[in-house]
Amino acid sequence: MPERQRATVVLHPDFRIGAVDRRMFGSFVEHIGRAVYTGLYEPGHATADEHGFRRDVADLTRELGVTTVRYPGGNFVSNCVWEDGVGPREEREPFIDLAWRTIEPNQVGTDEFLQWAEREGIEPMMAVNLGTRGVAAAAALVEYCNGEAGSKWADMRIANGREKPYGVRLWCLGNEMDGPWQIGHKDAHEYGRLAAEAGKAMKLVDPGIELVACGSSSMQMTTFGSWERTVLSYTYDIVDHISMHAYYEDRDGDRASFLGSGTAMDRFIERVVATADAVGAQRRSDKRITISFDEWNVWYLESRFAGGENLPLQRDAPRVIEDVYSALDGVVVGDLLVTLVNHADRVPVACLAQMVNAIAPIMTEPEGPAWRQPTFYPFAETARLARGVALDLRVQAPSVTTALHGAVPLVTAAATWDDVDGTDGALALFLVNRSGEPVDVDLTHPGLRVELTGGVQLLADHEPAVEGPEHAAKVAAACLSTLGAPPAGTGDGSTTVTLAPESWTALHGTASRI
Repeated sequence: MPERQRATVVLHPDFRIGAVDRRMFGSFVEHIGRAVYTGLYEPGHATADEHGFRRDVADLTRELGVTTVRYPGGNFVSNCVWEDGVGPREEREPFIDLAWRTIEPNQVGTDEFLQWAEREGIEPMMAVNLGTRGVAAAAALVEYCNGEAGSKWADMRIANGREKPYGVRLWCLGNEMDGPWQIGHKDAHEYGRLAAEAGKAMKLVDPGIELVACGSSSMQMTTFGSWERTVLSYTYDIVDHISMHAYYEDRDGDRASFLGSGTAMDRFIERVVATADAVGAQRRSDKRITISFDEWNVWYLESRFAGGENLPLQRDAPRVIEDVYSALDGVVVGDLLVTLVNHADRVPVACLAQMVNAIAPIMTEPEGPAWRQPTFYPFAETARLARGVALDLRVQAPSVTTALHGAVPLVTAAATWDDVDGTDGALALFLVNRSGEPVDVDLTHPGLRVELTGGVQLLADHEPAVEGPEHAAKVAAACLSTLGAPPAGTGDGSTTVTLAPESWTALHGTASRI
């Protein structure tokens, strides 16, 4: 019998990446398909609150651990006139959303969303339209949201029933402006100049806001790298973050490449960081641009989606990109979260795209139930456990060569330590086995006394995903399990953990300095 593969993870209390920003566990609500209507908002639903928002979805959002929600897009924002979506609902007119070819009923807008976020204790992340609009409209929206009484747009908000400013801190300067699919698509110079002027005006309205410039829509864009460099050459002194978007899928059953998606994400982050730092170095600037990874997920973009331009013009919240996920997809989502935690120093903001129905961990039926997809569980556990600082682990593991990503390690790991008083605290360890065989992981922890008390494990499946709550519950019952405490390590010795094939594991416990 061949010897089982082994990996080593070294954890030391003094080797730290950086603090884990709670905004890393954000999500995304766009006016697409059923993400808003019959997803987040359904006045006739049995669980609807007095404002028309589904309580069952809000409860699952809370369980998911979402801290930040980006709104209203996404591609939708690039032909959105925000002023048309405020004020009395009965006076609002439906319009054609050009991005997803849907008649937008215009019943949920800025106030409805921001008040929902406030009630749920979620930080909003707003986007402004730099596709078909520009500087004045962007500054006006900041004034509407954040301004005090006595100015035009703030007084409009007050007249619409909201006296207190919303205090929105985080703002996106458009969306995917490098993409030819974007309404109002621009080249890097056009966008860079516009973003700089819009950002300048927005910060003159409210100097305390944070701004996100559009980065590349994916690492596969032909303009990747040069786009970031050019955009930041205009916006470096104005913005705080640059965006990243990335989606991954299982192509033609190539499980090894799919399970190695976290390596592709890691390389993407490193390349954007290098480009941003090069612009800063050229400018002799001490400022450090960080990343808002405000769209990431598993999305079967190539194999299941025909493209927005091929959608018929529809109304009444059509079913658009409602991917049904497997436990394999859940393991990959867990691995992508490992990558994000391991870049905590440069990725303070990240948004799982999206939150409800459209490529989402939460699904609903109109007038029916809401349920968790398999991708729900690794996000919820990571958001719950990843606290304090991300530790800089040293991982030694066998590798495998994949068709899409070249060599990828078979084991990935991340850890956080919430050492509140500087000596001990909660420890969380996240491990992924990308291999089809079990792997023994030797966790060495010099300088720390580690006690792991339990955890959760998600196993990849080999069955096709089937739509509906019954199948999702069946997958969870078969692939998700609660773990007891592994054998205890002693002193500054080693703790051994066995990882099941193609699995994501989250372990929790405590760690104290020796």
